[in-house]
Amino acid sequence: MNKYTVKKYTENDYKIWNDFIAQAKNATFLFHRDFMEYHKDRFEDYSLMVFEGEKLVAVLPANISEKMLYSHQGLTYGGLVFSSKFKAEKVELILDEILFFIKKNAIDTFYYKPVPGFYFSKGNEEIDFFLIKKGALLEKKEMNLAVNLTIPLEISKSKLKHFRRIENLHLKIIEEQNLYPFWEKVLEPRLAEKHNARPVHTKEEITLLKKSFPENIRQFSIYNESEIIAGITVFETEKIVKSQYGATTKKGEEVRALDFLFINLIEKYKSEGKCFFDMGIVVDNNEKGYNAGLLKQKEELGCSVFNQDFYKMSIK
Repeated sequence: MNKYTVKKYTENDYKIWNDFIAQAKNATFLFHRDFMEYHKDRFEDYSLMVFEGEKLVAVLPANISEKMLYSHQGLTYGGLVFSSKFKAEKVELILDEILFFIKKNAIDTFYYKPVPGFYFSKGNEEIDFFLIKKGALLEKKEMNLAVNLTIPLEISKSKLKHFRRIENLHLKIIEEQNLYPFWEKVLEPRLAEKHNARPVHTKEEITLLKKSFPENIRQFSIYNESEIIAGITVFETEKIVKSQYGATTKKGEEVRALDFLFINLIEKYKSEGKCFFDMGIVVDNNEKGYNAGLLKQKEELGCSVFNQDFYKMSIK
């Protein structure tokens, strides 16, 4: 049997971690240390590295709070990241070593949030199976909406009707390097007004991240003459595009500028050979557990429902 060892990540492991992320089977740029550490003041990092002899073969981006280990709370998704050469039996052995390590370090609960399966053409659900077999509970599911760009688009007739009408307004779609106009004039005011909330990323944080990942974080905005009326911030990987933020002003809402921008981006990324356009979850605190209006809007844009699973495991 192969011998694996587990250790906590330290700053000295920065290069070997990032080199591994660059070639792993199921990693995205969110697992690069420069992305993970933009909010290190808010989370106590407890990322784990698994070695086979001297070779790094898996990593787990994670943070700790009291005696609870989280598949990192500061990331949209997480989970065990490993080599494309690994078969399922090896993945199980690695999971066993991680569970042994966290038990040895007096951690009593493990929360696991995998990357949605559609992100990786080679799949990413080995761990889900083994977690359940070893006593983890599926704590909750959330509906993650995404457009499959590899098949014909199914945008609703009503959306396309308004799309054609908006085309005649001669609105300008601009890819911006400066995210401040969208943050200051659209996103922050709209979130405060509608939800009494703020973006997860401050404008300073998202600007810092864009400087570190200029090819992955992109801002598309709609202008009516010189006035910004809507925008979408996307996180882009090799095959997946995720709408991280989308918002519109009241004026943009009147002309359905956000739908216009979404349809343009869906068609753009389909033509470029991307596989999925991820529009995120539709969770809500109401009795249904989801935002019906948001679900309808995304389905009319051609989205299908995929699962975002959350596991909880008591360590005994």
